[in-house]
Amino acid sequence: MRDGWSVRALARSERSAAAVEAAGADSVLGNLDNGGAILDGAGGCDVFFHAAAFVGEWGSRADYERGNVDGTQNAIEAGYSAGVRRFVHVGTEAALLAGDPLVNVDETAPLRPDSRADYARTKARAEQIVRDFDRLETVVIRPRLVWGVGDTTILPGVEKAVRAGRFSWIGGGRHRTSTTHVDNVVEGLVLGAERGRPGEAYFVTDGEPVVFREFITELLATQGIEVPDRNAPRAVAGALAAAGETAWRLLPLRGGPPVTRMAFWLSALETTIDISKARRELGYEPVVTRAEGMEELRRAAG
Repeated sequence: MRDGWSVRALARSERSAAAVEAAGADSVLGNLDNGGAILDGAGGCDVFFHAAAFVGEWGSRADYERGNVDGTQNAIEAGYSAGVRRFVHVGTEAALLAGDPLVNVDETAPLRPDSRADYARTKARAEQIVRDFDRLETVVIRPRLVWGVGDTTILPGVEKAVRAGRFSWIGGGRHRTSTTHVDNVVEGLVLGAERGRPGEAYFVTDGEPVVFREFITELLATQGIEVPDRNAPRAVAGALAAAGETAWRLLPLRGGPPVTRMAFWLSALETTIDISKARRELGYEPVVTRAEGMEELRRAAG
């Protein structure tokens, strides 16, 4: 592999295993519920990168617990048993989210395992597991709003909402947000493996924040999609998210609520990140600009 790393990756299916092999890595069939498979895959490895998580916008609480909390516990225990030296965990700014904006936030901000959003709550607990595990070296790398070619969450989700006529800017969408191109995430992870201080967390982003509306508009434009100029009042959207989640938890309703707390927080709250610590301690700098990443998406779309 590039930079001289030999890579082995856990794959949940034959199809995923084929993709891993096509990328030049070795594959191991298994999932986060299978500690034996993880142990076998980690054997002989020096660094364990834990990037798997349940990231769906909506799902059962059991799925979030199993994927993010139990899965992380299984992964780090297997890594320790396999004798890896360092465990690098992919965290998220969502672990700090509980309904308030994050303005120029840094790593001193507290985790929010009390968050009412299941993804935020379980990712906070997952990070606590990693940082409290003192039997091997642990480092947490926290990107914000990961995007780029191959994205299966942000761009596809927004594109689906626009095509279905369900997309509206919340409060105008003019708040600022930090973003992280996937190549910049990888840069942060490698630097975390090589230079991170054990027990520490590091934010990595694309650098300067951008206006949320401008970013999403340009992101969709790479796919030839024009965003409709519809707006929803922030107070109404927030109330709808809270009421909708309550109704879907209590009643036997199909699918998911029209707006979830996480979708509301992503679309309506400023989330800007200070990456000074990663720059100072890891030597981190973004390796791909937003303009370069957008051009990659245009080329990939044909």
